[in-house]
Amino acid sequence: MATVRLLPDAELSPEAAEVFGEIRALRGTDYVNNFWRAMAHDPKGIRALWDRLKVVMAPGALDPLTKEMVYVAVSTANGCEYCIHSHTAAARGKGMTPAQHAELLAVIGMAMQTNGLVQGLGVEVDSVFRA
Repeated sequence: MATVRLLPDAELSPEAAEVFGEIRALRGTDYVNNFWRAMAHDPKGIRALWDRLKVVMAPGALDPLTKEMVYVAVSTANGCEYCIHSHTAAARGKGMTPAQHAELLAVIGMAMQTNGLVQGLGVEVDSVFRA
């Protein structure tokens, strides 16, 4: 359950309404999800977040599907149910196959297991791995 009321379009500030318009245009849909409706309470915050998200998630050295899959992995590690679902849907929309999803989950599970073992054992980083 949200800790703030999700704002309908009729109650948006002009700044938030502008961001919603950009979201709709970029995504080619009239739907604006609950995250943005919660963020709409903070007009300056929603603008800053949207502008940064457009830059980070745009095609670059990593393709958009890879970025969505990384987002799923980080969201899983952070336990963010909302982000796991929204970015899994976005990854599927960008072409993630069921086989890729299964492999992604296997890698996430493996990393979580070995991370836990390394932390529990207090294993020091090998000098050859230090950046």
